[in-house]
Amino acid sequence: MTSSIPVAATRADDGPDDGPWAVLLDLDGTLVDTEGLWWAAESEVFADLGHVLDEVHRSVVVGGPMSRSVGHLIDVTGIRVPAAELMTAINGRFEHLVARGAPLMPGARRLLTELAAHTVPTALVSASHRRTIDVMLRSLGPEHFSFTLAGDEIGRTKPHPDPYLAAAARLGTDPAHCVVVEDTLTGVASAEAAGCQVVAVPSVVPIPPGPGRTVVRSLEDLDVPFLRSLRTALH
Repeated sequence: MTSSIPVAATRADDGPDDGPWAVLLDLDGTLVDTEGLWWAAESEVFADLGHVLDEVHRSVVVGGPMSRSVGHLIDVTGIRVPAAELMTAINGRFEHLVARGAPLMPGARRLLTELAAHTVPTALVSASHRRTIDVMLRSLGPEHFSFTLAGDEIGRTKPHPDPYLAAAARLGTDPAHCVVVEDTLTGVASAEAAGCQVVAVPSVVPIPPGPGRTVVRSLEDLDVPFLRSLRTALH
């Protein structure tokens, strides 16, 4: 199913399940408005080292694993600092920024509350490191998730399918029965490679519709009946 039609026109009532299903959610830019904070953290760390990052690189590094983002920024700046050292500095700067408060994306709190009320198995699947996720969970609420999976807890993170395959397995659910909500092409690629149905809520970079992919404007467009309708449409 591919759609960019406002969800209000396509909502469906809850119907009987034909098997276990689950909702898997990205974190940065999907549930929490952190993409600007990540760019600020990266920019500040590189500025401290004498490099001003051009805004053109923002769309390249957003939504990907830290190793890819830092590798790209090392290439374009020619900086001679180990990637591991830069990642530690950026994570530390980001944690400092997010501790001041990172707003939830519009509709995030309502959607999480509704998923819990309907007892839909829900997991958080992020490319961010565990320490960073735990900082954001203070405001997001860990009780909304069956479990959370961090990028440094798996061998290969997004855009590889491994995170979503691992999450589905941990929930005891076929990946084809999982609806994934993502905001970047990197995350969408990971979920689609795992065989999941994908709802894309673009943050910084536009995401075109595609097979098995539904593009919406905001989390405010999503509710449990609609997510269930995407899942059952596959069968």
